[in-house]
Amino acid sequence: MSGSIKHRVNWIPNPSESSGLLTLLSVVLAVPAALIIYSLDMELILPAFSVLLFSGAAISVVLACSVRTETNPEKLTLWDVAGGLVLTGCAASVLGEPDQVTQLFEHLFERRTNTQ
Repeated sequence: MSGSIKHRVNWIPNPSESSGLLTLLSVVLAVPAALIIYSLDMELILPAFSVLLFSGAAISVVLACSVRTETNPEKLTLWDVAGGLVLTGCAASVLGEPDQVTQLFEHLFERRTNTQ
């Protein structure tokens, strides 16, 4: 360390030391996924999952930017997780139909206007 003080945020664990951040991200994605399965129609689940996975990738990119890691890590990092989420989100969006995406957003905005 040669005289420099290394500052760490206590509530964000270092990804090279523990898998706490990956577990937290998994829970953040699992709870909305369960809500999607139980609250939406079958044809709307796949587009909703793709939106969820892209959102999870964005969250993991923000977390990866805020946590410093090695330049050449040998372990799994948040950048790897973000890439995996993007690839999975792309696969979910390719497997779905474009009509399903429009139905999803119509369903979401219709529900919002009915509650107001």
